[in-house]
Amino acid sequence: MSDERKILVTSALPYANGPIHIGHLVEYLQTDIWVRFQKMRGHRCIYICADDTHGTAIMISAQKKGVTEEEFIAEMSASHQTDFTGFGIEFDNYGSTNSPENLEQCNRVWKSLRDADMVVEEEIEQLFDVEKGQFLADRLVRGTCPKCGSKDQPGDNCGNCGETYSPAELVDPISGLSGTTPEIRKAKHLFVQIEKEHAFLDEWIQSGSVPTESANHLKGSFLNEPLRAWDISRPGPYFGFEIPDSPGNYWYVWFDAPIGYIGSTQQWCDKNGEKLEDWWNSESTEIHHFIGKDIQYFHTLFWPTMLKTAGFSLPTKVHIHGFLGVDGEKMSKSRGTFINASKYLEHLDPNFLRYYYASKLSSRVEDIDLNVDEFVAKVNSDLVGKVVNLASRTAKFAGAVGLSDKYPDDGGLFAEFATAGDPIAEAYEAGDFSKAMRQILELADKANPFVENNAPWELKKDPDKAQQLQDVCSIALNLFRQLSIYLAPVLPDIAEKCGELLGEPITNWEQSKTPLLGTPVNKFKHMMQRVDPKKVQAMIDESVVIEETAPAVIQNFDDSDEALKAEPIEDEISFDDFMKLDLRVARVVEANEVPEAKKLIQLKLSLGGDETRNVFAGVKEAYEPAELVGKLVVMVANLAPRKMKFGVSEGMIIASGSGKKEVYMLSPDEGAVPGQRVH
Repeated sequence: MSDERKILVTSALPYANGPIHIGHLVEYLQTDIWVRFQKMRGHRCIYICADDTHGTAIMISAQKKGVTEEEFIAEMSASHQTDFTGFGIEFDNYGSTNSPENLEQCNRVWKSLRDADMVVEEEIEQLFDVEKGQFLADRLVRGTCPKCGSKDQPGDNCGNCGETYSPAELVDPISGLSGTTPEIRKAKHLFVQIEKEHAFLDEWIQSGSVPTESANHLKGSFLNEPLRAWDISRPGPYFGFEIPDSPGNYWYVWFDAPIGYIGSTQQWCDKNGEKLEDWWNSESTEIHHFIGKDIQYFHTLFWPTMLKTAGFSLPTKVHIHGFLGVDGEKMSKSRGTFINASKYLEHLDPNFLRYYYASKLSSRVEDIDLNVDEFVAKVNSDLVGKVVNLASRTAKFAGAVGLSDKYPDDGGLFAEFATAGDPIAEAYEAGDFSKAMRQILELADKANPFVENNAPWELKKDPDKAQQLQDVCSIALNLFRQLSIYLAPVLPDIAEKCGELLGEPITNWEQSKTPLLGTPVNKFKHMMQRVDPKKVQAMIDESVVIEETAPAVIQNFDDSDEALKAEPIEDEISFDDFMKLDLRVARVVEANEVPEAKKLIQLKLSLGGDETRNVFAGVKEAYEPAELVGKLVVMVANLAPRKMKFGVSEGMIIASGSGKKEVYMLSPDEGAVPGQRVH
């Protein structure tokens, strides 16, 4: 074990406008597992979180419920904390962004930004709901992303490409309050000029504090050009903190939300006689943030700028995870896979989900999938069939005599398990929980054949083999204890039950190095039931929400006929002629400049699996290569290869427009996958 470290850990603050669901739990379980591991290693580690409580959405929800905003967020906080406790998630402090401590820290950061001349005031165009008579908060507007064209995106940042923008920049915006099309009106806003810290951010993002995938994304999508000033204010009515030197304006929720990490830490310090500067202004303290990839922009550009300007320590590491899918698709209320934490707890053991997520999570920024059939089979096979089974099949035979006084010859199994603790710890430390689970289960796969081969149930029948029986059970139970120690960050309940069974609580990682000898074995109590598929199905059935079908929308569009006049429709062709075209969905996996060409960008298109095509596309005047990577396009897949002086083009992508800068590549709707044919 390394020397003691001092570690402050946070998860993103859950928004106080709805319950916790299984998608949220990916992050909080991931963080809880990492924190528990650090504490087992003997490090001083605190886990800080809070409810994110401000914004117009909270104000509207409170009004609908007929309560004050304070009453609404207090009720939601209690609900959130009940759900977290149900899943064994242990915070050292769980606060609120609507606290005196957070207001104090917001004022501190704001004064620093003002003193550094980072704040400017500008008049901007903002969406106004005429029917409701108020400006619209970002999250009360939905529309099409102005950068990537993804539909049904909120008014501040795109969940698909990560672009940030103002609500007025959305294409075809719709008010979430009235369902009407808002109009644009002018209002004064305050902006933080983060471009002033461009060089610092460029260097920090490449320092190793951010995962490589995210660092490359930020470098290619944002830091390759001047950073846009950050709109930090919202006009009233607004539930939040009023800006002290700008009456009538309130700090945008994304300003005070991350500062909530510091405010909640201040609460913990006040309760425990600690100093805030020892945690947020100390070179000896590590700061680790766990967040989802949808909010990495805020945590890796805005947040470091705020911290640096205010003199706080920068994050040591920002751990970023992907989204949760269920059975290969997005969580869906209509299919019953959008499951609230409380509904899960009504039907299933939280340890099932803790282990399943751990078996899927890695240090990479990638989505994970909860496959229901695999969930049932994996938990039943790994935990019940391989881990708990070791204790259930041997403890009852050792109860009368206890563990052997001297550790028996086990062919080197205990020593092998003890040595495995170091690489397992390395995997936990790196956030590669799936790797740690594989290593632990490999050990379990070696322990179970030992029990099978020595058959204690047969030894029990022969009084002359009593010592052999005790030795076999002592080996099996010590191996079970080692597995329980290694699984303790993920399955604290199993570790606790193991401690009760063998008479010594599991508290630290080093216990795996020394066997228990000569101690009593208590009566075995049931540790874990198998997953019942019927309970899983009942949970899904009860989570189904039948969404009302929206009425037909009729709208008159005054479309110009100029494009049609410029390029009249070609001569009629037969259906058979059309069917000769093989149009396919493809994903741009690589895009490169062609320096000697004025219009061409070289694209590497994936059609799924290992099937790729090299295509030269004449879109250079309208698109930057970096913004094309990851984009779904439609290509002519059966076009004969064309030899050009730059190389061979193996297809063509479909686009519209008159050419030059007016080029619009056609993209399929969300859900399409590379390789699908366009009919």
